[in-house]
Amino acid sequence: MPVLLKESVAGLEVKPNGTYVDVTFGGGGHSREILSRLGGKGRLIAFDRDADVAQGGDAVGDKRLTLVKGDFRFLRSYLRYHSAGEVDGILGDLGVSWHQLDTAERGFSFRFDAPLDMRMNRRGGDTAAALLNARSVQELSRIFADYGELSNAAKVAKLIEAARQKSRIATTGALVEALRPVLPPFDEHKYLAKLFQALRIEVNREMQALAQMLEQAAKALKAGGRLSIITYHSLEDRMVKNYIRCGSVSGEAERDVFGKLSAPFEAVNRKVILPEEAEIRQNTRARSAKLRIAQKI
Repeated sequence: MPVLLKESVAGLEVKPNGTYVDVTFGGGGHSREILSRLGGKGRLIAFDRDADVAQGGDAVGDKRLTLVKGDFRFLRSYLRYHSAGEVDGILGDLGVSWHQLDTAERGFSFRFDAPLDMRMNRRGGDTAAALLNARSVQELSRIFADYGELSNAAKVAKLIEAARQKSRIATTGALVEALRPVLPPFDEHKYLAKLFQALRIEVNREMQALAQMLEQAAKALKAGGRLSIITYHSLEDRMVKNYIRCGSVSGEAERDVFGKLSAPFEAVNRKVILPEEAEIRQNTRARSAKLRIAQKI
């Protein structure tokens, strides 16, 4: 069930003959909504680096859709390859999909005892298990503090170090058992969700990819084109908000030689758009979702 479906696609102000991009195709829900608003000469280019997720149901087979099984950090290169040029709108629904969470062998969820993989693109890169068993205590502590916002990140890292000295941490179950001493008795799931989030972000270099995508989106959009981004945690939302506000994911304003702010976007919604209670009741993933819409200056 796509999150903030109507709001995010409405924010694009889809033109029937326009060219649009969905940088996070997933199950194809947002793409199908965009296609429903396009005319016969409209075009949609959709990205997903996870070949298992990019199934798309009835969206695949639509002649107006070009499906790119690649990373959105290479947005402009793929657009040039597919002769797209500048586009009218870009939509992104960030984070992990339900398909990934519900497929045990992908290792994204602590609900299953499965291999610690967590790669969105299983064709390359280190798994979460490789990361956990190779990184230093200091590096692990940074990952859990920065990407999971865990207050006891250093203690978590030391527990992992102690566990891997006895045997390699290879499964989600083994990781949970190693962390048993620090799991809060009445809030275990929320704590583990933050920890698994931190690992997933590091394995897939999500923050770096988002920064690259935002920079390329600013160059790929036509003047007046729309950017519609759904985020699920404060790190993502802060980066998107900063880039819209001042053209830098760090929040440090960049100015030209005349002192003029070089932000490429203007915010459409001054206040972040949140899902309504009815949607949250139907789709728990929507609980933490935030939508920001901007227009290319």
